[in-house]
Amino acid sequence: MTDRRRAVLRSAGSKTLSALIVLYLAATVAFLLVRISGDPLAMLLPPDATQEQSDEMAATLGLDQPLIVQYLDYLGGLVRLDLGDSIFYGEPVSSVIADRLPATALLAVTAMAIALLIAVPAGIFSAMHRGKAGDKGIITVILIGQSTPAFWVGILLVLIFAVQLQVLPAAGYGSVQNLVLPAVTLAVYSVAVIARLLRSSLIDVLSSDYMRTATAKGYGPTRAVLSHGLRNASLPVITVVGLETGSLLGGAILTEQVFGWPGLGRLTVEAISNRDLPLVQGTILLFAAIFVVINLVVDLSYSALDPRVRLEK
Repeated sequence: MTDRRRAVLRSAGSKTLSALIVLYLAATVAFLLVRISGDPLAMLLPPDATQEQSDEMAATLGLDQPLIVQYLDYLGGLVRLDLGDSIFYGEPVSSVIADRLPATALLAVTAMAIALLIAVPAGIFSAMHRGKAGDKGIITVILIGQSTPAFWVGILLVLIFAVQLQVLPAAGYGSVQNLVLPAVTLAVYSVAVIARLLRSSLIDVLSSDYMRTATAKGYGPTRAVLSHGLRNASLPVITVVGLETGSLLGGAILTEQVFGWPGLGRLTVEAISNRDLPLVQGTILLFAAIFVVINLVVDLSYSALDPRVRLEK
C-alpha cells in the first residue's frame, strides 16, 4: 500500500470517527433538551389525574428511573437502532419517521434540482458578464431571494397560483401539482445562495493564469469556463449545496406547515406539541445524522473534484 493510499485511509477514518462523535453529542443534547423543556406527563394525562395514574404512566414511559439510567437505556437503544416507541402514535419511532421521510425526500430533491437548474446558469452568466446590465439584474434578484422569508414566498405563491389563477392546489400531497408550489418556495433561497457563491468563485477563477492560457490556445470564453473554470470554482459551491440539501432533508418546517405537506418538519412540530419525547429525540437525531453524513461525503469528495486538494496526512 502506497503512502498516499495510507494517508487517504487515515484521513477518511479520522473524519468518520469525528462524524460518529458529533452524532453521539447530538444524541446526548437531544436527550437532555426534551427532558428540561417540560413535563410530558402533564400533557398526556388529564388535569384531574390522580397521583397513582401519574406514577403508572411514568413507569410505562420509563420516566420513573434516575436520569442516568434513562440515558444509558437510551444509548443502548441507539446502538441496537431502536429509537423507542412514539407516545402519541403508539408505534416504533423508526416506523413513524419512515412513513414521513419519502415526502420530505421528494420535496427536498425536487427543490434542489430546481435550484441547481436555475442557479448554475445564472451564476455562470453573471460571472462572465460582470458589471454589465445582466449581471446587475441577477445580483438584484439574488439579494431579494436571500432576504425574503420562505413562508412569505409560500403565501405569495398560494395567493397568485392557487387563489387568483387557480391553476395549482394551495395544499395537499400526492400529485405533481401539489409538489410545485412547496418545491419552488424552498428553491428560492437555495437559488440565491448557490448563484451568488458560484458567481464569486468564477470571478476569482477567470483571472487565473490557466484560464488565460486556455483562452490563448483558442478556447472560447464559454468553453474555457465549462471545461476548466467551473470545476475549479465548484468546491465552495459543493459545500453549500451539501448544507442546503441537509437543511431541506432535515424538514422545512414552515414550508410544510404552509402547504400541509406531511414531511419530517411537520412531524417534528407535532411531536413537540404532543410532548412525544421518543419521537422528538428521533427526529432531532435524524436531522443531525443527515447533516453529518452529507458533510462527510462532501469533505471526502474534495480530492476527487480538485487534484490540488490533498487529504490531511
